[in-house]
Amino acid sequence: MSVFKKFFKGIIHNRDPKDDTVKVKGEPKPKYYGTVTPYPNFNASSDASVLQSAIESKDVDEDVIVAILVKRSNEQRQKIKAVYEASSGKNLVKSLKSALRSDLEDVALALLMPPAHFDAYLLRRATKGLGTDEDVLVEILATRSNREIEEIKKVFRQEYKRELEEVIKDETSGDFTMALLAMLNAKRDESAGVDMELARKDAKILFEAGEAIGDADVSAFVDILTTRSGPQLSKTFQHYATISDLTLPKALQMELKGDIEDCLIDIDKPTMQFLRTLE
Repeated sequence: MSVFKKFFKGIIHNRDPKDDTVKVKGEPKPKYYGTVTPYPNFNASSDASVLQSAIESKDVDEDVIVAILVKRSNEQRQKIKAVYEASSGKNLVKSLKSALRSDLEDVALALLMPPAHFDAYLLRRATKGLGTDEDVLVEILATRSNREIEEIKKVFRQEYKRELEEVIKDETSGDFTMALLAMLNAKRDESAGVDMELARKDAKILFEAGEAIGDADVSAFVDILTTRSGPQLSKTFQHYATISDLTLPKALQMELKGDIEDCLIDIDKPTMQFLRTLE
C-alpha cells in the first residue's frame, strides 16, 4: 500500500478554483481534465539527468523517481525517456527494471508507456491465461475515442502479433463478444449535434427491441449504443422515458443479464447515471 501512497501523494495537490483552464498544445482544457497535468517550466534534459542520478545512486532514490514520473504528463515522460536514452546510451525501461522492485517497478514502467501502448498491454493481460477480465475490456473500449481505439488496435497488432478482434472472439462469447467487436469498429458519431427525429426513432427501436417483445433483441441495443454520440444518446434516452414506464437503465437491467448488461450500461455511463437519478 505504501507504494501507492507515494504516487497519490505526488499527484494530489491543492486546487485553485479561480483558475479552471490550462493550455495544452495551444488548446484550452479544463485544468484538471486529467489526473496529471503538464508540468510548468518543463525541462526534459534536467529531468533526465536527475532521473539518471537517482537510478545510479548507491541507494536508489525512489522518492526522486516517483516525484518526476508522477508530476509529468505522459507526453513529457516520453520526452524525458528519449533524452535519457540519447544522453546515457541506456534504455530507461531496463534501467528502472534493474533499480526498482515489485509494485513500484510495475507502476513506474506503466507510466512510461504511451497511452495506446498501456491500453494494449492491459487488454492483453485481461485476455491472457485462465479467465478473462471483462471489466478491463469494457472500461477501455467503452471510454476511448474512435482515434484512440484505432491506435490501440495498431499497437496491439505490432506488440503481440495478433489482431485484437481475433483475441476478443477467442476469449469472450455471445452477445458480449458482439458488443465488444462493435466498439472495436470505432464508428461512434463524435459530433455534438443532436438529430431529434433520429432520437425519437431510436427510442422506439429500443423499446420494441426490449420491453415490447419480452426477449431483448440485443443487436438493436448494440447498434444504437455503440454508434450514436453522447448528446444524441442522451436525447434518445429522454424520448425512451416518454414511451415507457421504465428508464432505459432499468429496462436493461430487466431484459439483460451478466456481462452484456454491464457492457451496454458502461458504454454511456454518464448519461445512464443521470437517468438513474430520475427513477
